[in-house]
Amino acid sequence: MNVDATHKARQQAPDLNAGIVRRAVQVFVTLAIQAAILFLAAGRFDWVWAWVFIGLYLAGVAVNASFMLRYSPETVAVRSKAKGIKVWDMIFGGLFAIMYFVAVPLIAGLDVRFGWTGPIALAVHLAGAVAFALGFALLIWAMASNAYFATIVRIQEDRGHTVCDTGPYRFVRHPGYVSAIIHALAVPLLLGSPWALIPGVVGALALVVRTALEDRTLHDELDGYGEYAQRVRYRLLPGVW
Repeated sequence: MNVDATHKARQQAPDLNAGIVRRAVQVFVTLAIQAAILFLAAGRFDWVWAWVFIGLYLAGVAVNASFMLRYSPETVAVRSKAKGIKVWDMIFGGLFAIMYFVAVPLIAGLDVRFGWTGPIALAVHLAGAVAFALGFALLIWAMASNAYFATIVRIQEDRGHTVCDTGPYRFVRHPGYVSAIIHALAVPLLLGSPWALIPGVVGALALVVRTALEDRTLHDELDGYGEYAQRVRYRLLPGVW
C-alpha cells in the first residue's frame, strides 16, 4: 500500500467506526423505547410475549451484526446517516416508524392492560414469532447481498452505487420492504393483539407507497435499474406487484 492509500485508510477508519457505533446506538435506543412503551402501556413487566419479542429482536440484531461487520461494515455505517432524505421519504418512512415503533407496542400494551382481546391461542403467538424471525432472516439476506442497503432513499454516488441483482433481489426488487411489512404484521400476532394490527396495516401500506416512489426514483436516477426491472418484474410480491 502506498503512502497516499495508507493515509486515506487512516482517515476513513475513524469515520467508519464512528458510523458503526452511531448505528448501534440508534438500534438499541429504538429497542429500549419500544420496550418501555410495551411494559409501561401494559402496566407490568412479566409479559412473556413482550420478552419473547425483545429476545428475538436481539437475536436478529446479533446475527445481522455478525455478518455485516465481517463482510460489509461500510453498509452498517452508512445506515446511521439520514443526509439528503427526500420529503416523501420522510413522510412515508416516518409514518411507518410511528406506526411500527410506537403505535403497535402502545396498542398491544394497552390491550394487555385492559384485556380488550383476552387470551389468544398459542398458535397465533407462535405464528407471529415464526413470521418475525423469517422477516429478520430476509432482512439479513437482503443487507448481506446489497452493499447499498440504506435507511433512506438516495443514490449513493459517493460509493459508486450500482444495481444489486443477487440474493433476494433476484426475486423481488425491494426485499427489505418485504421484511419490514412482514414485521409490521407479525409483531401484533406475536404479542397477541389483533388491535395492534390496525397500526401495523397502516405502516405496511405506508411502505407500499414508499416502495412505489423509491422504485420510480431508482428508474430515474440509477443507471441500469430499468434493465434490472425488466428482468425482475415484481417490486414486493412475485406474481402480484
